[in-house]
Amino acid sequence: MIATAFAMEDTAMVARLNPYLHFDNSARAALDFYHSIFGGNLNITTYSQGGMTQNPADAEKIMHGQLESEVLILMASDSPSTMAVTLGSAISMSLSGDDEPVLRGYWRGLAEGAQITMPLKRAPWGDTFGSLTDKFGVPWMVNISDRRG
Repeated sequence: MIATAFAMEDTAMVARLNPYLHFDNSARAALDFYHSIFGGNLNITTYSQGGMTQNPADAEKIMHGQLESEVLILMASDSPSTMAVTLGSAISMSLSGDDEPVLRGYWRGLAEGAQITMPLKRAPWGDTFGSLTDKFGVPWMVNISDRRG
């Protein structure tokens, strides 16, 4: 089932910006990986399940995947064989907050097999910051706020 709108607790949602990542046949592995880090609920629909199979080679590719956790709503799909994919060229995922143990845990998970661009360490602006490109080619930034102000 593809979720297009939902309510959080008793508050209706008017609009929300969600990252939607496109992959070239690795969306399932990427979503499973992010699910192992962030937890939450993961729903996946293949092109065949969604009735969108024009090319048999696309049948088991992910038409829509959605991960909902306490931290994020992340959506992803595999591009069908008729569409090209350029990974990581125009977006970075950014995690930020002041819960250092939680954010460091996310960093450790994302760093598995990643290319570390900037190690997670104290930044000139006082926060702890790091950036990496995960094993699926998605750029991530993690910023842990300095609660001391």
